[in-house]
Amino acid sequence: MSDTASVASSEAHAHEGKFHLFVQLAMVLAVITGLELLVIYMPLANWLIITLLMTMSAVKFVAVIWIFMHLKWDKRFLTVLFFIGMVIGGGTLW
Repeated sequence: MSDTASVASSEAHAHEGKFHLFVQLAMVLAVITGLELLVIYMPLANWLIITLLMTMSAVKFVAVIWIFMHLKWDKRFLTVLFFIGMVIGGGTLW
């Protein structure tokens, strides 16, 4: 009986920890989005604006797929399969 109670409490604690992680990541993504908006209106060279925007977008993309799509907690094999699919999908653009 106490084993099931301890398992339930540890699962609840794990979900609470993930919730805080999700909220923190959402705040970080909002800050990066704000920085992207600032970069657009700054008097910089076009190549620098594009480079900064692409870099910040890539950081946001990786953060979203790593945390919100649960790749962080997934099996390594499935994560590798996901990225192989991304590379193949990206290769079809050209």
